[in-house]
Amino acid sequence: MSECIFCNINESEIIVENRYAVAILDHFPVNNGHCLIIAKRHFANFFEATEEEIKAIYKLMHEVKEMFDIQYEPAGYNIGINVGTYAGQTINHLHVHLIPRYIGDVDDPRGGVRNLKKALVEYDG
Repeated sequence: MSECIFCNINESEIIVENRYAVAILDHFPVNNGHCLIIAKRHFANFFEATEEEIKAIYKLMHEVKEMFDIQYEPAGYNIGINVGTYAGQTINHLHVHLIPRYIGDVDDPRGGVRNLKKALVEYDG
């Protein structure tokens, strides 16, 4: 675990934390304010988290959102968790992406994460 970058976060990077999780800005942001909510305990994915860990992550998401609503004034947010290599997970330590979204950051944001790949059925939402 000593080689896990999320087990070795520099204290100066932490935006906010609680007993079970920390929030940091993503080093490879999709948008301004893109942050990661990271479990303190080392384990691979969301489905291995305890109820306490999920609640702590949820609480930090709200705290960060309140701060970012003031600091960045986004028009919306995407929240994402990649579970497993084939879902795009590259660091095997639970982390949640909180990504502020802005008017005009993409031409057509309809469908949000549905635009990740070609859909099996066309989305007409």
